[in-house]
Amino acid sequence: MKAITVSITCRANIHVGLPQVNMAFMDLINSEEEYRHSRDVSDWRTSYRNMTDEVDDGNFRVTVQELRQLMELRKTNAINEIKAKYGDTLQLCQRLLTSPTNGIRGFKDDLDRRIDVFGSNIIPPKPPKTFLQLMWEASQDTVLIMLIIAAVVSLALSFIPSEESHGGSEAAQWIEGMAIFLAVFIVIIVTAFNDWTKEKQFRGLQEKLESEHRMSVIRSGEVMEIPVSEIVCGDICMVKYGDLLPADGIIIQSNDLKLDESSLTGESDAVKKGVDIDPTLLSGTHVLEGSGKMVATAVGLNSQTGQIFSLLLDIKGQKGQKLEVEADEEPVNSEEAANKTTPVDEEAQANPSVPNNHQVAHVDPELNSGESQEKSVLQGKLTKLAYLIAYGGGSVAVLTTIILIVRFCIENYGVQNNSFVVSDLSNFVDFFIIGITVIVVAVPEGLPLAVTLSLAYSVKRMLKDNNLVRHLHACETMGNATAICSDKTGTLTMNRMTVVEIMVGNEYHKSVPEHETINHGLKELITDGIAINSSYSSQLLPADMPGGFPRQIGNKTECALLGLCLQLKEEYQMIRDRWPVEKYQVVYTFNSTRKSMSTVIPHPNGGFRLYTKGASEIVMKKCTSILDKDGNAKLFNLEDKENMVKDVIMPMASNGLRTLCLAYRDIPAEEEIDWEEENNVVCNLTCLIIVGIEDPVRTEVPDAIVQCQRAGVTVRMVTGDNVNTARSIATKCGILTPESDFLVMEGKEFNRRIRDKTGKISQALLDKVWPNLRVLARSSPTDKHTLVKGIIDSKLSVHQEVVAVTGDGTNDAPALKKADVGFAMGIAGTDVAKEASDIILTDDNFTSIVKAVMWGRNVYDSIAKFLQFQLTVNLSAITVTFVGACTVSDSPLRAIQMLWVNLIMDAFASLALATEPPTEALLLRKPYGRTKPLISRLMMKNILLHGVYQIIILLVMLYKGADLFDVDDGISEGIRGNDTPHYTIIFNTFVLMQLFNEINARKVHGERNVFKGIQRNSIFIAVIIGTLIAQVLLIEFGGLIFRTVHLELSEWLWCILFGLGSLLWHQIVTSIPTKWLLPSICSFGQTKEDETLPTIREIQPDQADSVERKRAQILWMRGLTRLQQQIRVVNAFQSGLQHRIERKSLSSSIHEFMAPPPGDSFDIEATKKDDESAPTASFPSLETTL
Repeated sequence: MKAITVSITCRANIHVGLPQVNMAFMDLINSEEEYRHSRDVSDWRTSYRNMTDEVDDGNFRVTVQELRQLMELRKTNAINEIKAKYGDTLQLCQRLLTSPTNGIRGFKDDLDRRIDVFGSNIIPPKPPKTFLQLMWEASQDTVLIMLIIAAVVSLALSFIPSEESHGGSEAAQWIEGMAIFLAVFIVIIVTAFNDWTKEKQFRGLQEKLESEHRMSVIRSGEVMEIPVSEIVCGDICMVKYGDLLPADGIIIQSNDLKLDESSLTGESDAVKKGVDIDPTLLSGTHVLEGSGKMVATAVGLNSQTGQIFSLLLDIKGQKGQKLEVEADEEPVNSEEAANKTTPVDEEAQANPSVPNNHQVAHVDPELNSGESQEKSVLQGKLTKLAYLIAYGGGSVAVLTTIILIVRFCIENYGVQNNSFVVSDLSNFVDFFIIGITVIVVAVPEGLPLAVTLSLAYSVKRMLKDNNLVRHLHACETMGNATAICSDKTGTLTMNRMTVVEIMVGNEYHKSVPEHETINHGLKELITDGIAINSSYSSQLLPADMPGGFPRQIGNKTECALLGLCLQLKEEYQMIRDRWPVEKYQVVYTFNSTRKSMSTVIPHPNGGFRLYTKGASEIVMKKCTSILDKDGNAKLFNLEDKENMVKDVIMPMASNGLRTLCLAYRDIPAEEEIDWEEENNVVCNLTCLIIVGIEDPVRTEVPDAIVQCQRAGVTVRMVTGDNVNTARSIATKCGILTPESDFLVMEGKEFNRRIRDKTGKISQALLDKVWPNLRVLARSSPTDKHTLVKGIIDSKLSVHQEVVAVTGDGTNDAPALKKADVGFAMGIAGTDVAKEASDIILTDDNFTSIVKAVMWGRNVYDSIAKFLQFQLTVNLSAITVTFVGACTVSDSPLRAIQMLWVNLIMDAFASLALATEPPTEALLLRKPYGRTKPLISRLMMKNILLHGVYQIIILLVMLYKGADLFDVDDGISEGIRGNDTPHYTIIFNTFVLMQLFNEINARKVHGERNVFKGIQRNSIFIAVIIGTLIAQVLLIEFGGLIFRTVHLELSEWLWCILFGLGSLLWHQIVTSIPTKWLLPSICSFGQTKEDETLPTIREIQPDQADSVERKRAQILWMRGLTRLQQQIRVVNAFQSGLQHRIERKSLSSSIHEFMAPPPGDSFDIEATKKDDESAPTASFPSLETTL
């Protein structure tokens, strides 16, 4: 008790000197905390004694195999099995040596013993590939194989004596073959190292995501949050709305608990759970509604999900993300199976005759055997551009090789009339090597590396800006974002709720009145209703810092009401102790349909008492009476309700306050009640109070909104709040301005406007609404999904809209998955929302989204910079090689030299240009949009004119260089002749021009000052200096390998002068108007095609058995998808012409649902007939309601 006394004394001393009001409020919280602490210590001691009695023998009286078999049962089978073997759930807990109310001891020896007996809650990931395996994969590149073959042939021919063999370079022809071997080996090493580094980074990201997953458990009588990997068998886990269950368990107690088990069973309907209904909870499933407690019975590989993952160890023939299936079974698309068990049937939406009632569906592989159409915005453009470059470079390479061979044959066998000798094969091999080298230079192999480096660099830096990126494509996609649909609570506001206005006793108060002025009976009803009718995980704790706000744990709206309870001088914890959840008769939890929460408890005088809280206008409709200031019930007719809306709710909402109504009802003992009929239970209520809850706008949000508007990004607020509250907050944020004529509407009006006479959603009608819509109030998750889908599918914008969406609730998952970028709230968000998202906002702050836009644009620009640089190199190198082959039967750039240039382009340039830090200037331009060309006319002008400059310099040096510099002519030596200063100067000048042009490539928007901000990128400076030093060493000391000779100082100065000329030439290029030089068609990388989803076809009834057999395969694929997420991303970038980036990895419990028709009710039958309605989820969204 001494420790408790010290703790209380410290808390009392913390608040010395605070203002009297705040001090009183804090003292209430402190006394509440002291009471809770002393109670917990007492309970803990009692629990410890009880648990000591339970574990006298020290042995678990249940085996792992028994628990595994138990968890395979469902519903009545599971209930009967528990009764037959254990008696009931409490006796099962005793066999697991745990207490249903106080949990396990939690000591280290106890935890270690449980892990030894039942295993740990860790599913080991697939071992990473070794460096040798990565090297082997890198060596499978077709171009590298061709180079290796050519090097082998060249090496073999170099040892065959020639009749014309003589000293010099001819005697060392084997060196070139060995040099090519060395170059290929370096490329393989670099590629393997990059893959190893990327895989390590992605695994680190996955570990970060997994470490964020935590769950509340009870140990030694105390509730604590622990990482899910630390859960052991016997833990008492607190299950709540939005949780992703990390282990199998048996329900001890539940309140209106419903789960989505589609990830395991394939059934998307919500499954009701309870001790007497279906007591088994399975890992990998999502809690859609309600709360409860379970005892963990199977963890890790012993859980149902773990057993499926363990099957992966036996899978044969897997490669990347593909999976072999039995020959007599039809293949299943692994990605679609992993991501969506029950996707929306697009064909059914187009054809009303095809039903869409959540039947199991799969992708028809025959209709989707080609390239997948689902790509991120940038990858779609890069793929098209890669095709153009590959075709162009390949054509030039083949043409160059043919010209060299034909010209050699004509001159050697026709004109000189020589006969064929074996040594002539060396020439043919050289021609072949030149052709392959042209392909090496032309194919943008460095592009995937540049993309990945830029994304990896951005992901690491974005984490510091409170953006935890789950899917890499989201980085660059945010750079193209044209619209953001944001939640209000916690994103635009501080999510610190406080009751500031109240209607109590039928009187409106602008501030909370003193507790003495409120009738005692009325106050007791209010405080009991607040404490009982709320989640017990919601609580107020003392501030971390003296003078700070109390810490709000759990739902912030409920915390505001608990604060009101304390202001009324009542300790909510004492009320909760009198009414533990085990005494509840029934709980109707929050969901988007109810927009309220109700709890029924036994009345001390017989019968029951119901407490309700929820949206003010909805709860008021169910009230028939209201308590006056004396606590007497008065008739509450329609006129009174209208006056209440006008005189109380409207003024509160106009001040930006969230309004809630609290009511109650006493149910007589003689009245027969069917608790399943909620409408007959929650009715005839008596209104207690209406509160106005303030949630202040974040101070930094208005400036962030202005930044978005300046950057061409439209911000829309989508909230479940009252329309007046939403309008007020939107005005404070800057989303609405006084002179604007933007639309503010409620979800009901929104649905009325976008549906045609048959009740179907019309894109044409939607296009009339969304451009001017800025605030959507009283909206459901269905409305949010409909809005997002409508904006994305709209053709009104020139370049199509790219939409980002924020969400926190389970029902937000469809909208998050549909959006181009989904943002989940890291603090207030549920596990389901986080899984469906692309980026998690660790601070739930809108300004972090603006930072994501800036980083996304920086990624986009980094890729554009690299492309501008690489395509200039490609243009000049290919042109000079081709012209040289046509005119002098030789390439002035040797094969080994072009491999060095390729290394400069691929590794060094991508590293330098992909790590440019972002600047605020990125937010001063409009977004690119979905279909705008990746290579703009301005970039094309830079590429062409810089290429022309380099080509002219190199061709002049090729034909006149020997005379200008007074050196030996390299043309006369031929392709296998001695190395000369002539060709060395050409090679050196070419490299230096690329080096200085790399500085020009830092700017892609027509800026003149290409050095601006260069000091901020130390990597770029290091690459430029390092490349320059390497080039000097290569020229002066690498002649034997790179076929160069020593250059005089004057020759070096000329080379540097021509290189510096690129910087001066850039100023001239910048001065030339783009529209004078290039028509609008001179832009590449534009994506005009609409993204299409894989074709879905419905499983017929006679195929049901086949579907059942395939579920195991689908589950294998789901597990494989999760374990190999990072590797798939890497492979997707490396083979962008064949594969797509998986946009939504990690399976989500929310698949696709049909939208409800307009109106207040949710009509399932009408929903099924609505073939054009948007997907929705019939699950609760707590933050949307509150």
